[in-house]
Amino acid sequence: MPNFSDEAGSLLRSHHLKVTKPRLKILEYLMAHHNHPTASTIFTAISGDEPAYRATVYNNLNKLVDAGIVTEIKNGDDSLHYDYFVKPHFHIICKKCGKIADVYYPDFGRIEEQMRTEADKQTGFVTSSSHVEIYGLCPNCQNKEKKTNKCKF
Repeated sequence: MPNFSDEAGSLLRSHHLKVTKPRLKILEYLMAHHNHPTASTIFTAISGDEPAYRATVYNNLNKLVDAGIVTEIKNGDDSLHYDYFVKPHFHIICKKCGKIADVYYPDFGRIEEQMRTEADKQTGFVTSSSHVEIYGLCPNCQNKEKKTNKCKF
């Protein structure tokens, strides 16, 4: 696994966040893994032999989200998942099992900016960020549904 320590430290400093060991570990994990983990998954992955507190992970994730470094994704099962937003993309989420996948679209940055501009015009808000989610059924759940439907008389 690549070492993202320098990149993570620079990113934290550029967002005026103190570089702490827990923040570095959380951000390094998210940079190395694109599995849209929950806070619990991150806690388990980074706690290792050192004492760690779940509240520390939650608090630092909130700070990273507030800074715009990490995106919070609300899953279909009401759990929160996290993503390091390295390259502009949107998410597709399975309504049945909650699987989350990244979708990279060549003009996503332009389209996102147009949506935010339109939102500003219609509402008077001054937008600072956005997050696009699309919902559907993943291939695995589609297959399960097909098998279930075939068995019905």
